[in-house]
Amino acid sequence: MRALVCKEFGSTDTLVVEDMDDPVPTSRQVLVDIHAAGINFPDILVIAGQYQLKTPPPFIPGNEAAGVVSGIGDGATRFAIGDKVVVLPRGGAFAEKCAVDESLVFYLPAQLSFEQGAGFSVTYCTSFHALKQSAKLKAGETLLVLGAAGGVGTSAIEIGKAMGARVIAAASSNEKLAFAKSIGADEFINYSDHSLNEAVKEITGGAGADVVYDPVGGELAQQALRATAWHGRYLVIGFASGTIPNFPANLALLKEASIVGVWWGTWSAKNPQEQLRNVQELAAMIADGRLNPEITATYRLDDFTEAFRSISERKVKGKIVFTLV
Repeated sequence: MRALVCKEFGSTDTLVVEDMDDPVPTSRQVLVDIHAAGINFPDILVIAGQYQLKTPPPFIPGNEAAGVVSGIGDGATRFAIGDKVVVLPRGGAFAEKCAVDESLVFYLPAQLSFEQGAGFSVTYCTSFHALKQSAKLKAGETLLVLGAAGGVGTSAIEIGKAMGARVIAAASSNEKLAFAKSIGADEFINYSDHSLNEAVKEITGGAGADVVYDPVGGELAQQALRATAWHGRYLVIGFASGTIPNFPANLALLKEASIVGVWWGTWSAKNPQEQLRNVQELAAMIADGRLNPEITATYRLDDFTEAFRSISERKVKGKIVFTLV
């Protein structure tokens, strides 16, 4: 099989595409022929050796994909050869084949293409866990989404609307905000031109946002925390800006606000049954049309440099994937 391999920590430009032996499914694993694999900002951190968990090189990156089951390991009973599935391996998705524990495999919703299925899991599962379990978002509340045109941002907008929230999209350009509008956001802030805190207060009549979803971090984070409502919940999703923020503790005290960390990968590993229920609920939202995962660009494996550059330079609107078939 062909695979994208990280041989040493560093820039994504140092990755190589090589021929490797096909993986063999072991106990309770299934082998999946990968049709498409989702590309995410954390992949860049993993390759650089800067993610929370480090995988010693050499390794195949990638944590989400979709394809067809082509092999069954001993003791694996949930799937049959030929099933169309979404897989959530902890590495190994950027390859033509992947062997993965069957507990990390789910049926591909009938309404989704392989490309949509590949780009669905990390972003939508992260956002649903963040808004459901971490923030306990309620219908009628106001949700502020930073980085609103990116992969997790767009999924947060869609899921927030499906959960009955009023969604304020915040992004760095009017072009990105137009994309956020196309997927259902209600209000818009260009934080390159306006104070995020002041704009949120103006939109909400001074009340602030009940929930802030922040995958950006950096200098915007403190403004976003200041923009929370009484008993607001500020969700720490990631640091796409490259800077981890520091918060004055009094900002949380003054509003009895909560700063909540969201690490979906570890949460799902610790709560597999609850994660399965989340996936089932997301599949139901897709089936009834409340969610429609959109893939805005596809790349071949050999075009990995261009793909990762589009993410690192924050040019991506929506979600991008590798196609392997």
